[in-house]
Amino acid sequence: MRPVTAGIFKALLFIFSSLCAWYSGYLLAELIPDVPLSNTLYNIRSIGERPVLKAPVPKRQKCDHWSPCPPDTYAYRLLSGGGLDKYAKICFEDEMLLGEKTGNVARGINIAVVDYETGKVISTKYFDMYEGDNSEPMTKFIQSIPSKSLLFMVTHDDGSHKLQAQAKDAIEALGSKEIKNIKFRSSWVFVAAKGFVLPSERREKKSTTQINPGTDTPAGQQRSRSKDAYPKG
Repeated sequence: MRPVTAGIFKALLFIFSSLCAWYSGYLLAELIPDVPLSNTLYNIRSIGERPVLKAPVPKRQKCDHWSPCPPDTYAYRLLSGGGLDKYAKICFEDEMLLGEKTGNVARGINIAVVDYETGKVISTKYFDMYEGDNSEPMTKFIQSIPSKSLLFMVTHDDGSHKLQAQAKDAIEALGSKEIKNIKFRSSWVFVAAKGFVLPSERREKKSTTQINPGTDTPAGQQRSRSKDAYPKG
């Protein structure tokens, strides 16, 4: 083969090889997804690593419990309130009986009554203990509650200023050990029963921390609360 012909052949072969290489690279670029280099390196590095098992997100339970209540029990949550955006709450079997959204919470002592055997709500009431004479009406309301009833009681803002001795005696008769100790703007929650007895260690919680006037939250961020379950009737 002549030198000139051999040179032309080599040049054509080089051009053809270059075109093939360019086309192969083009096909790879089109077929392989556009993944950042950092992701590619991470995927390569993670091949030899052990898989990490992530804990599942906890399932929401009734009344914001973190774990399900035992069978044949009622779930409840009580939360005292104060200020402009920390409203008292009473939740029973995942139903909000009393709170801001239900529109039936107010300053004073808030009460929800539930039929112990059926779990049905009988009534909800609130009694202002800062203004007006509402201590006697609350006493009569408590005395009128039928037997075999659960009573849930929470304070919002202040529940003691005009609370009279007769009302305190009525609440104490239900098993309260703190009703005569609450002070101005104390936080207090109480679970009571008429016609049967509940475990005493789960019935009542009180915080003597007073709510700061003119603020939206209780002093020290303390709010009395109770979250538990009781056997069904």
